[in-house]
Amino acid sequence: MHRNEELYHYLVKNSWQMSEDWYNMIEDDDPSSVYSTEDPAIIQSLKEQNQDYFIHLHRLFIEEEGKFVSEFRAWSEELAQDQKHLETPVHYVVREFLRTQDVYLKYIKSFYKENLDTVSVDQLFSWLDVVKKVINLSVYIYIDAAHKNTMKQIAAQKEMINELSSPVILLQNKTALLPLIGDIDTARAKLILENTLTQCANLEVEHLCIDLSGVAIIDTMVAHEIFHLIKALKLLGVRSTLSGIRPEIAQTAIQLGLDFEEINTTASLANALGQM
Repeated sequence: MHRNEELYHYLVKNSWQMSEDWYNMIEDDDPSSVYSTEDPAIIQSLKEQNQDYFIHLHRLFIEEEGKFVSEFRAWSEELAQDQKHLETPVHYVVREFLRTQDVYLKYIKSFYKENLDTVSVDQLFSWLDVVKKVINLSVYIYIDAAHKNTMKQIAAQKEMINELSSPVILLQNKTALLPLIGDIDTARAKLILENTLTQCANLEVEHLCIDLSGVAIIDTMVAHEIFHLIKALKLLGVRSTLSGIRPEIAQTAIQLGLDFEEINTTASLANALGQM
């Protein structure tokens, strides 16, 4: 049994000094790390956040384990959403969890040395083990939150790149240009279709040049999406011209049995703009 009210009160009494000890261990000169700050307000906030962590951890020694773990997990998940920490490289945050653990275990050992007559070695080891278990839970929760945050940022960046990579550029006389560049997968092709239709409607485009000279490879699904785009534009009253089709793309289209007869095509963007 690891619960012990005397240990709990001892740790509570020393909470602030524990945070001071932890902060004094920090040696960080990486500007991308929140721990390298020299801003007094942020330093104070870090110490208070660390002390708050200690105070929640102390309850391990007075609450039933299942209840404590449930509440501590919920609190840790909320703490893991702190943006300053999410913006700090993961290995720095994990390092500080481990330093926090070192400080915490040091104070438990100090309590043991002051109470040798009432605390057994087995009880000390049980305290050390359960604290390591709980702090490992904190590390796992933080890494999971950091991973989800990274995936969210990557998805947002990818969406932004996709949106920026399919701009309809208005020229003159209600003509416009859609220059496609880079690899186009099925997801991006569908996004291009949706964005292009919306932009052409908003800009009141009557003739759109779709330039493929910057696209090296188009697979079966993407080729179909481009033809769907041309058909959808036709329904909106927008005439389309395909320019810059590479030989390998043309070969793929022929193998797919795609019909170019009703689509105006030109060898280059310059030729397309000249016709338009």
